[in-house]
Amino acid sequence: MNLLTDPEMLLLLGGIGGLLTLSSLIGWALDRRVREAPARLVIANLNARIRSWWIMTAVFVAALATGGIGSVILFALTSFIALREFITLTPTHRADHRTLFWAFFIFAPVQYLLVGIQWYGLFAIFIPVYAFLFIPLRSALAGDTEDFLARTAKIQWGLMIAVYCVSHAPALLMLEIPGYQGEGAKLLLYLIIVVQLSDVLQYVFGKTLGKHRIVPRLSPNKTWEGTVGGIVAATLVGTLLWWVTPFTPWAAAVIALLICLTGFAGGLVMSAIKRDRGVKDFGTLIEGHGGILDRIDSLCFAAPVFFHVVRYYYT
Repeated sequence: MNLLTDPEMLLLLGGIGGLLTLSSLIGWALDRRVREAPARLVIANLNARIRSWWIMTAVFVAALATGGIGSVILFALTSFIALREFITLTPTHRADHRTLFWAFFIFAPVQYLLVGIQWYGLFAIFIPVYAFLFIPLRSALAGDTEDFLARTAKIQWGLMIAVYCVSHAPALLMLEIPGYQGEGAKLLLYLIIVVQLSDVLQYVFGKTLGKHRIVPRLSPNKTWEGTVGGIVAATLVGTLLWWVTPFTPWAAAVIALLICLTGFAGGLVMSAIKRDRGVKDFGTLIEGHGGILDRIDSLCFAAPVFFHVVRYYYT
């Protein structure tokens, strides 16, 4: 599929560009009008997030424009950085170094190679079965038994969340849906739009209307008003975008709601991990957002669920 000739894709990308332009204008106007120090900090963070969104959108569109291989490479690099952030946050021993070598330089690349060659049978079980069994064996051979279970589980969990789950996003390109062949890039863009828009709208509704916190000790910025408002609004957008998917409007509504709910679950779980480690963000790579894993925490949960729902019901 050529981005420059597909009218539906051009319409989607034009809508994203228009939304970012509008957000930039609002941020610029607020920056000129607001003078109170606390409010200016919020506006500064908002504008930093918008600038980062422009960059992330440009990179993502460039990857889509190169075809399937570009998307696979982009998500492979994303998983590598996310796994590094996760492992950095969860201390390991010297005895784990060879196990980590396998995680970073064998299992992660092979997982994305399987996506690239569209070998679904092995892609679906490679990390949950073979990597899962190999990691504790390799760690045991190192002979260090101190905190063995915890150390092994951290590496296994990092691979699952940062590599296996995320790899389901570009894996959408391998799905052969009757009457929708060669349109996998639209499904991938649909997933990204809904899950990220849900995050953004939860943030906006939370800042403007949020009063009642959901889990104060875990994520003080998540409120019932922000969460419900963001999920409802993003679900509505996902429903209105049914025409770019193989779904009916009602199916699009249900699937968009599922994406938003699983995305919310991902954000909550990853927040619990950060609180456990005593940090606010997984990293500092993305201005205004934190690390890569902070930006894709919702996608980690939403991508595999979306992939398997679509595969089960539409292929």
